Amino acid sequence: MPSKKSYLEGMRILAVDDEEDVLDTIEEALEFSRVDKAADYHVAKEKIETEKYDLAILDIMGVEGLNLLEETVSKGIPTVMLTAHAMNADTLLTSIQRGAISFLPKEKLTELEEMLSNILEAYHTGKPTWKILFEELGQHFDEKFGPDWQEKHSDFWSKFNQTYSVGKGIQTRLMHDKNVLSKGV
Repeated sequence: MPSKKSYLEGMRILAVDDEEDVLDTIEEALEFSRVDKAADYHVAKEKIETEKYDLAILDIMGVEGLNLLEETVSKGIPTVMLTAHAMNADTLLTSIQRGAISFLPKEKLTELEEMLSNILEAYHTGKPTWKILFEELGQHFDEKFGPDWQEKHSDFWSKFNQTYSVGKGIQTRLMHDKNVLSKGV
């Protein structure tokens, strides 16, 4: 049986990380995409300002990833946060609130192509990307953060779990979506 075609095929992707081996791994995993790499905040910011991307993959630590997230969201670039050192519940929450479409642990790099393909397909077809992430990695987060990790921000997570939509993140992305803005919404 033929395998499913990757949703990432032919897409232009910006990968930002201060570790060259991680950038190389991303490039190898996404071999059917065009991957531009940046190893620091300033190079990444320049690329975001001058190039058009279908997706950005941002490390959180070492490259000011959360600041870059604001830049990518303002340009309408779907963005996935990738981290090892900042793998905690607060950074996950911040990523959601600032408009990221997903948050992936670096130890899952071997599954990157499949996960990103599923997430982007959901994003472009109007399905909730975070639902896919938590279905795939919910147990991983529970193991990393502890079984009661959502208690600190229980109001947010309660609403989030009911709808799998993230109000501020979606609003932030929609404020920069040319299709929405052209309709005067």
